[in-house]
Formats: sequence, C-alpha cells, structure tokens
Amino acid sequence: MLVKSVDAMRELGAKLASHLHAGDIVVLRGNLGAGKTALTQGIGKYLGIEDVTSPTFVIARSHKGAIPLIHVDAYRLLDAGNQSFEIDDLDLDTSRAGAITVIEWGEEVAARMQEDYLLVDISFGVNEDERKVSFISHGKRWEGFSL
Repeated sequence: MLVKSVDAMRELGAKLASHLHAGDIVVLRGNLGAGKTALTQGIGKYLGIEDVTSPTFVIARSHKGAIPLIHVDAYRLLDAGNQSFEIDDLDLDTSRAGAITVIEWGEEVAARMQEDYLLVDISFGVNEDERKVSFISHGKRWEGFSL
C-alpha cells in the first residue's frame, strides 16, 4: 500500500488501531524518518491518546487510553548487544497483557515474546513524502490480515 503523507500515515495508524485488542503486539520496521512514530500517533489518537512521541531516548512510554498503549524503541537496546532484552524487563506502569504494544525495531523481541504479532514494514517511496507500507502476519491471530 502507498501512503502519500505524514497525515495519511497517522490515518493508517488509526485504521489499524480499529483492529487491535489488548495483548496485541505490533512491530514497526523501517529506516529513520520512515513514519514509524506517525503510525503510532494514529494508533494512539484512535485510543484517545494525544501525546505520542518517539520513545528513542526513554526506550519505552506507557500511555493511558481506551486501551493502554505501550510504545517501545528497541533499537538502542539491541544495538548495544542486549540480545536477551524483554519488554517485561522494563519498569512499565502498564501490564502488557492489558495493553497494545507497539515496538519500533523490535522484530527479534516480539518473536521471543509470543508467536502472534503483526509486522508493519515501512519503506521510502519514489517521492519524498510517499511510503510503501506492508503488513506481515505472524501467528494465527493475524492470519489473512489486510487493510
């Protein structure tokens, strides 16, 4: 699917959020500036959360909403050689089972956490603002998923 602007990426996030349930894991894969945080902002907005920002410097943020949102940036942890890192190792005030968890750069982490997760791959398109977005299902929960 082709997404033509940052606002359209946020709209896609909201559309995705309408399919999410507590306990779901969404992994975002894409280069810096690809739109991972914009997609997460759309998920947050659907859940009634307005202040979603990149968790790069704090590693993880918990947001209270209709369903809580845990937003994690696993890049620095995995890049630092911490291959045994688990989301549950973080001191979060939200239970992962009762929240939607979005993990940027977290494919390795998600695969260790549970077999059911949705991978969202975001890559740069031909034009500066365009992004190619694809959904890759893992496990029965996401079997046949598309937007």
